Amino acid sequence: MNKTKAVLQDPNRQVRYLQQCLFSDKKPLGFFLGAGCPMAIQTDSKERQPLIPDIDGITKIVCDNLANNDECFSPITTVLEHFTIDGRSDPTIEDILTHIRALRVVAGKGDVRGLSAHKLDLLDKHVCSLIHQIADKPLPNAETPYHWLSTWVDAVRRENPIEVFTTNYDLLMEQAFEDCCVPYFDGFAGVRKPFFDLRAMEEDMLPPRWARLWKLHGSINWYQVTNKGVFRGTTSNDGDLKRVIYPSHLKYQESRRMPYLAMIDRLRAFLKKPTATLILCGYSFRDEHINEVIIQGLQCTQTAVAFALMFDEVSKCSQAISLASNCHNLNILARDGGVIGGQDAVWPEKDAESVSSDAGRWVTWTPISQAKDMDKRRAEFVLGDFAIFGQFLKELSGTVRQPMGGD
Repeated sequence: MNKTKAVLQDPNRQVRYLQQCLFSDKKPLGFFLGAGCPMAIQTDSKERQPLIPDIDGITKIVCDNLANNDECFSPITTVLEHFTIDGRSDPTIEDILTHIRALRVVAGKGDVRGLSAHKLDLLDKHVCSLIHQIADKPLPNAETPYHWLSTWVDAVRRENPIEVFTTNYDLLMEQAFEDCCVPYFDGFAGVRKPFFDLRAMEEDMLPPRWARLWKLHGSINWYQVTNKGVFRGTTSNDGDLKRVIYPSHLKYQESRRMPYLAMIDRLRAFLKKPTATLILCGYSFRDEHINEVIIQGLQCTQTAVAFALMFDEVSKCSQAISLASNCHNLNILARDGGVIGGQDAVWPEKDAESVSSDAGRWVTWTPISQAKDMDKRRAEFVLGDFAIFGQFLKELSGTVRQPMGGD
């Protein structure tokens, strides 16, 4: 937090603000789903592991697999050594993939930093294939936060379409939309081999009841066919298939880069809308490129507002807190406090005896370990847990649900 004294704030008031925004049928509303969202879905196995790990978990799995692959051991070791030499600690798989692709541009048909063009292509292919294996998981049942978000999207006739932005590669949001029969547009058109349609995205003439789904880091079901463009699907018979996963932000291949530029432009365009409300969940603010787009958008549109629902305590959200401290319409709502209107906030304390009547589902009360005889409790804002946020949306959709009927 900042050096200035934090102000005591009521987290229940923030819950009510969220409800008011979500009840509105006129405001432009958007959701931003980060890697923490699939982490909230548990597998049905006895270990109760997350359905899909976060970016650090994916990084470990991919690097371990590459290290055990005879073809990839030497090149991935060299790539990781580059990060050590360059003084960049703990690279994520997205950093690694960006580095591989940047080197590939420089290599041409030769070598660069001890790696041949062939080895770099091999690493790119294996990394994307492993990411596909990790992220290609179905939702375990029809009672997940993704389904409750889909139900809420379909609950009310709105003037503006709901826009869902995500940095995740998985197909969980698509599955939930389709399970709940919610029509959506993701930038692709067609049935047999859907193709990326930039004009349709820019014109955006579909009815408001169609949700928009924008995948900012690509998707496991996007692929590029050489000299033909980017397509959506599970397989391709066109020979030179390259999975379109995570942008390098480098002009290494314009046709492969284009979907990312168009998707990030949708986030920019959304934040330019007066009174736009963006709710972020499961996002740790580790992507500087996306952070820049969000902050610039909020600073340029003073009536827009963003609520970042954080799973952890304030002490673990330093990047988000720093950004919000200089952007009054980015509100950080963490477990034990946050930043509201550019000002540091802490949630209140109460005597244990007075808590029970006020305890709610979205704000709970936790004993303060330092308090004498545990007679004090502090409010905890729990909507940063995507599983609980889903329950919140489920309850709201039951309150406001209207028959849709037509467009």
